[in-house]
Amino acid sequence: MSVGIVSVTDVTTVREREPEKTAKNAAESRLALVRRARRVNRRLAETYPDARAELDFTTPLELLIATVLSAQTTDVRVNQTTPELFVMYPDAQAYAEANPDELEEILRPLGFFRAKARAVIGLGQALVERFDGEVPGRLKDLVTLPGVGRKTANVVLGNAFGVPGITVDTHFGRVARRLGFTTEEDPVKVETEVGELFPRKDWTKLSHHLVWHGRRVCVARNPACGACSISDLCPSYGEGETDPEKAAKLVRPAPERSESAGLPLK
Repeated sequence: MSVGIVSVTDVTTVREREPEKTAKNAAESRLALVRRARRVNRRLAETYPDARAELDFTTPLELLIATVLSAQTTDVRVNQTTPELFVMYPDAQAYAEANPDELEEILRPLGFFRAKARAVIGLGQALVERFDGEVPGRLKDLVTLPGVGRKTANVVLGNAFGVPGITVDTHFGRVARRLGFTTEEDPVKVETEVGELFPRKDWTKLSHHLVWHGRRVCVARNPACGACSISDLCPSYGEGETDPEKAAKLVRPAPERSESAGLPLK
C-alpha cells in the first residue's frame, strides 16, 4: 500500500522539473489555481491509488453508524468496535429498540459511550419512523437525522451511494488551506470554495486524497514536506521538514484494513 513517500531523487527531480511552481505566488490567477488544483488531485491519485473511506462497512447503515461513532475517536478504534456492534444490531429497528446499558458496554472503548449510545438509538428511531428503516440517499434527508451534519452526510452519500460529495474534516481543511485552495475555516465555506475548483464527479475521490495525505504526510505539526509527492505544487512547502531522509521518517503508515470492507460505489 502506498503511503505517500517519495525518494530523495524523486523529490529533487520533481522540483527541478517545474521550478516555477515552487515559489509562493500570491498573484495566482483563477485559471492557474484551477489547473494547479487538478494537477494536485491527479498526483495524489497516483500516490494513493487505494484511497477510500477508512471506516469498515458493508451497508449504508453500517457506514452511517460508524461515521457518527467516529466523532472524537479514531477510525481504527471504531473499526475494532463495530464488528460486534453490527452483528448485534443488523438494522435500524434493532438500534431503535436497543437496551441502552448493553449498547453502552459495546461502545465503551470509543469514549463518550453514553452519549454515543443515545445518538445511535435516536438515529435508529428516526430512520424507522421517517424512512421505513432505510438510510436515505439524499443530502437534504440525511441532514435531518439526529447527529448527522453535512460532513457525515457526504461521507455516506459518496461512499455508500456513489453521490459525489466533499467531506470537510480537520485533515481536509488543513491540507486545502496549505495548498491555497481556500482561506476559509468554516467547513461549509471550505466545501463550497474547493468544490468550485473540481468537476463534481471528482469530489468524493478528492476528499479521500486530501484526507489520506493529511493523515500521513501533511500532518498538523511538522508536515513531511521533503517526502511529499506534491511539494512542487504546494505554496506552503517549507512549513515542515524539508530534508527528504528526515521527512520520510515522519510519514505515518496507513492502518491495516480488511480487504473485504467497504461498499463499492454504484
